[in-house]
Amino acid sequence: MVKVLMKGNEVIGEAAIQADCYYFFGYPITPQSELVAYMAKRLPEVGGVFLQAESEISAINMVYGAASAGVRVMTSSSSPGFSLKQEGISYLAGAELPAVIVNVGRGGPGLGNIQPAQSDYFQVTKGGGHGDYYTPVLAPSSLQEIAELTQEGFRIADQYRTPVIILGDGMLGQMMEPVDFDAVEKVDQVFAKEWATTGTKGDGGPKTITSLDLNDVLLEERNHRLQAKYQEIRDKEVKVICHYEEEADWFVVAYGTVGRIVQSAVEKAREEGVNVGLIRPVSLWPFPHETISGFSETSSHILVVEMSAGQMVEDVRLAVEGKAPVSFYGRNGGVIPSVGEILEQIMKIDAGVTVR
Repeated sequence: MVKVLMKGNEVIGEAAIQADCYYFFGYPITPQSELVAYMAKRLPEVGGVFLQAESEISAINMVYGAASAGVRVMTSSSSPGFSLKQEGISYLAGAELPAVIVNVGRGGPGLGNIQPAQSDYFQVTKGGGHGDYYTPVLAPSSLQEIAELTQEGFRIADQYRTPVIILGDGMLGQMMEPVDFDAVEKVDQVFAKEWATTGTKGDGGPKTITSLDLNDVLLEERNHRLQAKYQEIRDKEVKVICHYEEEADWFVVAYGTVGRIVQSAVEKAREEGVNVGLIRPVSLWPFPHETISGFSETSSHILVVEMSAGQMVEDVRLAVEGKAPVSFYGRNGGVIPSVGEILEQIMKIDAGVTVR
């Protein structure tokens, strides 16, 4: 086992290459610019193609073109730049094209700042562009998990012919941790892509890929097919990690960077005799509704912690369905909640003090 000390943005790039992604189109924006720089250096070394587009909009449309040819392809950005990609992501979803899109989130709204935030949750989980579509969203909490979920992202993209989003934040992108790439299960390109536009190769003849259906009946049929696919993803691709679920009286729910901070707070609280557990959604869409709903039936309380003004908390409340009180604690604008302040919230709730 050999571990390599790397920055989070670089881990994403190396994990993508090890997933046989040799095509990357991007545009620099802090705090994910190191990913663009890493791919600019590494892809020529492995015979891949790197292109810095003139804008985020150009980059996502280049992804559309490469995905249409059947290759594994990636792009990345940070919050304001990710917003510019939304029309292209909608096109990818409508045309049923596989791709992995990375968002290393930062504080907003507007230009905001370059500090970490989780205020893009609504955008990535509710279909940030136009039309009825969803994108699977994976939220790692460590650099080792980044490597694992990047592989998983390409598997989901290929299997379901859909764009997949890896959602991190400025802290994950900039921090350094040792990563064992040998421990990551490699996901080969095993899904046939007869639909790819490879010219007249083979017996299939030329093909057309588009999200345009001027016939309303045909477009409705396309939407029905998409919704059936999204239901299959809901049924098969929910990912959630729970701690102390067998013994906890109540739970804290958090994802990504905040999930690992909350885990430290939960462990400290348990040392103080508080019987609390942690639910960490790894797939933000599909969201682990059933898991949270099940635990809420026997929980005395649910606390949601986010680096936002409160976004995932809405999905938690929908899952709980009033079966337990739900509280929220958030920091936003790029402020990272500390273990101490989360622990304070946990102790207040356990003592019966009302928190919002």
